[in-house]
Amino acid sequence: QVQLTESGGGLVQAGGSRRLSCAFSGGTISSYVMGWFRQAPGKGREFVAAIRRNGMTPTYADSVKGRFTISRDNARNTASLQMDSLKPEDTAMYYCAAASRFSITTDIGDYAYWGQGTQVAVSS
Repeated sequence: QVQLTESGGGLVQAGGSRRLSCAFSGGTISSYVMGWFRQAPGKGREFVAAIRRNGMTPTYADSVKGRFTISRDNARNTASLQMDSLKPEDTAMYYCAAASRFSITTDIGDYAYWGQGTQVAVSS
């Protein structure tokens, strides 16, 4: 059974940086598209970033493009989200997710496996 465990959340000042990590177990990470989603209080879960199985051609939500960078290390069974120039509106619970697909996807319904989430709070 695939399991995902996020870490790296916390409180950060606006303009600062944070790196989230996702540990993958129970399967072969290279068989999955990896994605990051977030959910702010009172809002639905939204797509943040995704990366192909081979690490090529990452895709980002417009709201984070140029500030966030998704990466993966298949040898270490990990995925990461580097978040720079953080804004208060980035405050949310961040979730790592895995989709058993050949092509990259931003559709939340395509992701079968989810972590428990890690909280990021950005103060102004």
